[in-house]
Amino acid sequence: MRFKLLIQFLVSLGLVALPSFALANQKSVSDHPLTVVGFGDSLMSGFELPMQDSFTAQLEKALQEKGVNVTIANAGVAGETTTDGLSRLDWSVPEGTDLVILEFGANDALRGISPELSEKNLAEIIEKLKQRNVQVILAGMLAPPNMGDDYEAKFNAIFPRLAQKYDVPLYPFFMEGVAAEKSLQLEDGMHPNAKGVARMVDGFLPVIEKTIAETTSAISQ
Repeated sequence: MRFKLLIQFLVSLGLVALPSFALANQKSVSDHPLTVVGFGDSLMSGFELPMQDSFTAQLEKALQEKGVNVTIANAGVAGETTTDGLSRLDWSVPEGTDLVILEFGANDALRGISPELSEKNLAEIIEKLKQRNVQVILAGMLAPPNMGDDYEAKFNAIFPRLAQKYDVPLYPFFMEGVAAEKSLQLEDGMHPNAKGVARMVDGFLPVIEKTIAETTSAISQ
């Protein structure tokens, strides 16, 4: 994988001794961009937003402004469940992908789909990506309160459990800082507006930076 080759190159140069490696030096040492896929539903696709305001576009821009040589493909499809995501995984995440931001679950919860099925689907997606040596960041979701305490408890436990089981980074709630803020949402009260997406990107940036830094540290040991 290009990502692993990049890490090994940095190790050989001794750059991993710098805590700030995270992402900033990547562009200067490689002409090959880090290939990322945002794989999810309408929260990933940028529902009713111009393409440049979607999560993937704003995240790509934020990383590039930090000097990161990265491309982030938008593989989000509105209305999809974890079952839909699993069914299109192979063609939505092409060969050569280094990192996947996995974001599904909101539609499962809204439709009252069994948490056990949602977890099974997400687990299979993670396993398939790991078999391909693709790094995964799991974007968590929370069930709406109107689904009841029992459903909420079962659904909300899915993401921390999967992150621990498969040892993948977890961003606990993809809509953190936006879900309860009407000024950051579209009129439907469910999807982020452009400013809301920017808030989501701000929250997510440390996770993707830490993921790359920890991967670097693990290879250098």
